[in-house]
Amino acid sequence: MTQFLQAEDLASLEVDKKIGKGQFSEVYRVKNKAGECLALKKIQLHAMKDKKSKDDCMKEIDLLKQLEHENIIRYYASFVVDKELNIVLEIADAGDLSRLIRHFKKNHRLLPEKSVWKYFVQISRGLAYMHSKRIMHRDIKPANVFITSQGVAKLGDLGLGRFFSTQTYKAHSIVGTPYYMSPERMNETGYNFKSDIWSVGCLLYEMAALQSPFFGEKMNLYALVKKIEKCEYPPLPSNIYSQQLRLLISNCICNDPNKRFDAEQVVIIAERMHAHCQGLPLPENPFQQRNSETPSNQPISSES
Repeated sequence: MTQFLQAEDLASLEVDKKIGKGQFSEVYRVKNKAGECLALKKIQLHAMKDKKSKDDCMKEIDLLKQLEHENIIRYYASFVVDKELNIVLEIADAGDLSRLIRHFKKNHRLLPEKSVWKYFVQISRGLAYMHSKRIMHRDIKPANVFITSQGVAKLGDLGLGRFFSTQTYKAHSIVGTPYYMSPERMNETGYNFKSDIWSVGCLLYEMAALQSPFFGEKMNLYALVKKIEKCEYPPLPSNIYSQQLRLLISNCICNDPNKRFDAEQVVIIAERMHAHCQGLPLPENPFQQRNSETPSNQPISSES
C-alpha cells in the first residue's frame, strides 16, 4: 500500500502531466519514488474566504484520510506549500463519469440500464459508507465520480464542496454544480445528509437522460432555482428504463428532505437492481410499506 507522504516529499514527486483543472485548482498525474502513479491536486488557498475556512478545510481533509472504501478515492496526504493546498490522492485512470456521459451523448446513444446500475451501485456503496462515518460529500456530480480501467467507480472530492460551493455558485451562476444542489442548499436554509441524496438522484437521472434533470437552454439562475424548488424535470421514457429506476430517482429528487430516501435505502435498491440486471439472485429486500400516497415516497419493488 502507498505510504502517507509528508510535505517534504512533495519535491520527490515526478510530475507527468496535467489531467484536470477547476476554477480554484489543478490536478496532475505524478509518480512517487516507488514508481506508483498518484494524483496531485493543487488548490489556491486565496479562493477561501478566511483563515477559519482554511483551517476547517485542513481538518476535514485529515478526517477524510481515514476513509477506506473501494468506491472512494483515497486521500494520502495534504500540506500547504507556497500558499497552495496540495492534496495527494489515489488516481483513477479511465476518466470521470461526465466523460462517459459525454461519449454516449456525442454518439447519440443511451447508457444501457445494466451499465447504469453497474456504476450507480458502486457510487451508492461509497456514499452509504461516507454517511455511516457521519461525513457528507457535499458536491456529488458526474465530474466527481472517477472510473478506473477495471471499471471501478469511485467518489472523489469528498467533503470539500462546502468550502468552494459558495464561490462556484457566485462565479459560475448557472454553470456546473448548482444543477445538482438541493432546494435547501440553493436557498441556504440549512442542509444535512439528505442533500447528498438529492444530488445522487440528479446524478442517476443524468446517467439515463445524458443531461441534468434541471437543464434548460438559456435559463437564468432564478429560473433554475424555481425548477429545483418545484422538482420540475422531464420524466424518463418508460419504454427504455425500468419503473424501479424512475421511482428511485423520484425518491431522491424530492423537495421535502424528510421524504427522501437515506443512503442505506438507496444502496439496497441499487444492489437489487444491479443483481437483477446481471441475472444474479436478488438480495433480500428489507423494505417495509411506507404510509404515503405521494409518488416520491413509494417503496420500490424488485419486480422487473
